Parts: sequence; structure tokens; C-alpha cells
Amino acid sequence: MARQAVSPAELRSAVDAVRAWLRDDSVDAPARTELAAAVRTTARTLAAAAPGHSVEVRVPPFVAVQCIEGPRHTRGTPPNVVETDPRTWLLLATGLLDFATALDSGTLTASGSRATEVARWLPIARLADD
Repeated sequence: MARQAVSPAELRSAVDAVRAWLRDDSVDAPARTELAAAVRTTARTLAAAAPGHSVEVRVPPFVAVQCIEGPRHTRGTPPNVVETDPRTWLLLATGLLDFATALDSGTLTASGSRATEVARWLPIARLADD
């Protein structure tokens, strides 16, 4: 059963709740529920924008989604995986960090020949200027 699409209002609300922390890491981290909502809504938005099953994006402990058209993966470790922590994911999703920089710094891993294609779909929701 497919998940319901994320509405633009839901996406904006979830991202706005973590905005201050993304812009300034010295600000107290958001509540776990706010962080989870922001990670899940941005990842689900990516999956809706780039439907498919050839790349798995993992943001533990909150979400893993499959995206990008291509061969479907059904068992074992997927051949194309992107994995990162929640803050790095949200920085990528909001355009405050680019994929190559995250990859070079080691805060993001991308394995498989198609994993880096995720970069094409980022950012998901740019933060408006404050």
C-alpha cells in the first residue's frame, strides 16, 4: 500500500520546526518528534518526486525510502544505498549542504553505481531567507 503524499504545507511545517537548528548548530537540537517529522517528510517527498526502487536512502533511526527508477531490489542489501545522519540529511534536503561536500566529508555514504543520482533531486525544500 502506497503512503499518502506529503502536502507542501506539511513539508514546510516540518522543515520550519528545525530551521533554527539547521542554520546554527549551537542552537538546541529540536525535539525528537520534530526531528523525526522533518526527516520523514523530506525523505517521503524525495521518494514521491523520484519514484522507483533502484536506490535506498537511509536516515537512521527515522526512515529508509526507495527512489529513482530502475531495477527493483527485493532481498538482502540493496546495490545502491545512500546513508547519513538526520542533521546531514536535513542540510542536504534544504540546500544548506551539497551532496558532493557531504560525501567528501564522510558525513554521507553512497555505495553503488546509481547512488549519487540522488543528488539530482536535492534540495527538496529550500529554507527561505530569515
